[in-house]
Amino acid sequence: MHVGFKSDKGVMRTSNEDACFVLLPDKVYVLADGVGGGNSGEIASRTAVSEIANYVVSHPIAHIIDKYEIVDYLRDAIETANRKIYGMANAHEENAGMATTTVVVHVRSRQAYVANIGDSRAYLYRDGALTQITEDHTYVNTLVKAGVLSKEEAEVDERKNVIVKALGADSVADPDFFRVEIRENDIMILCSDGLYDELTDDEIVSVIQDNNENMSDLARELVSRANLNGGRDNTTVISLKVTEEDIDE
Repeated sequence: MHVGFKSDKGVMRTSNEDACFVLLPDKVYVLADGVGGGNSGEIASRTAVSEIANYVVSHPIAHIIDKYEIVDYLRDAIETANRKIYGMANAHEENAGMATTTVVVHVRSRQAYVANIGDSRAYLYRDGALTQITEDHTYVNTLVKAGVLSKEEAEVDERKNVIVKALGADSVADPDFFRVEIRENDIMILCSDGLYDELTDDEIVSVIQDNNENMSDLARELVSRANLNGGRDNTTVISLKVTEEDIDE
């Protein structure tokens, strides 16, 4: 797996409440976007990625074989992080209400296992087309699913960044899970909302097509383009390219 990642506070923000973690030997990739007053969002996102990473290190994922067990494993890792953040939010007044989105990917035997909660996304790029794997846990997305808003209306709705599920917001996490068959040369993009709020799908595709060999260059260019388009939020990207080794393992 070829991997690149980049996180930036953007043009308008004074701090970065995003975080990411890459566990190369385990092929586990984690991204989080914190919410909360003061520095609580930053604490939440960094706690999420560190707790999930610590879980993976302490419980080697290579020992997990069955696809259902992999989903349970990711659920347990996310729930471990949720308990930590929820406890911190309730134990310290300055952290009250803090929470974070998260998206986690594990690649194994021609499959990508994806878990998410909140509105950080995972995309799959294949043969010139970009597909969103995850589903946003946002207020406007619930309205789109109910037929109240169109996708076009949702993109400009002032409530589009209001999330309805997040890590640490409740005593028990409720992530979604996806399993995607991958092919050699597929590219996966994990990102916070700072990317897709500034770049359209067509713009993301254009950047990928111009930077599809080096994943570090791709992550940097996506973040740079988000900043050039306004940079109103923190932006974090993890870019992954599937190799022959990933398919043949």
